[in-house]
Amino acid sequence: MNPALRTSAAHVFVDSVDAPELDPDDAHHLFRVMRLREGETVTVSDGRGAWRACTVGHSMLQPTGPPVQELATQSITIATAIPKGDRVDWMVQKLTEVGVGAIVFLHCTRSVVRWEGERGERQLVKMRKVAREAAMQSRRVWLPRLSGPMPYAEAVALPGAVVAEPGATQLTAAPVVIIGPEGGFTPDELALAPMLVGLSPHVLRVETAALVAAVLS
Repeated sequence: MNPALRTSAAHVFVDSVDAPELDPDDAHHLFRVMRLREGETVTVSDGRGAWRACTVGHSMLQPTGPPVQELATQSITIATAIPKGDRVDWMVQKLTEVGVGAIVFLHCTRSVVRWEGERGERQLVKMRKVAREAAMQSRRVWLPRLSGPMPYAEAVALPGAVVAEPGATQLTAAPVVIIGPEGGFTPDELALAPMLVGLSPHVLRVETAALVAAVLS
C-alpha cells in the first residue's frame, strides 16, 4: 500500500478524482463527526483504481497530488449462501477488508435466507454501502463488485469455480470459491461441483468459511 493512503486522515470515494466532490454523508462524517481541520490530508478514490491526495479546505477538498492509477491486485470471487441476520454485514465487511474482488450471493437448495424481488434489491444496496464503508476504512482503491442472488447451478458454471466441502483436499488457490448454506449442499448439488476443496478440519459457519476461503485463495 502506498504510504500516502495508509497515513491520510481519512479515505473517501468520489465520482471523479479529477474534480473530487464529497457525498453529503461523507462530508458530514469528515467535517462534523471526525472534525478534520484545514490542511489535513485526505485521500480520495473513484473505486476503480484511481486515487489522489487532497487537503481539507473550507468544507471542501483541494487536490494536492497527481492522480494515481493502481492495478487491481485481487481477483478472487467468493460466491456464498446468505447467512442469517447481521452476520451477512460482518461477512461483507471482512471480505472487503481482506481484498476480495467480487462477492456473489447464492441461493442453494437448503438456503434459509433468500433475497427475492424488491427485498433482494434493497439488500444489495445495503451490502454495497457496507462494502463501501469497509473499503474506506481499509484504504482500498478498488471497490468489490457485489451481485446476486445467483442460483447455485449458475455459480458452478463460472470459470475456475470450486466448491467448499468439509473433508475435501485443502484449498490452495482458486479464482471462484463457492460456499454453501448452514445445512450444506445436497448430493445433487455436490454432483454438479467441478471440484471440491476443503477449508478446515472443522465445520465452519457460512461467514467464517467465506473469510477463510478468501484468505487461502
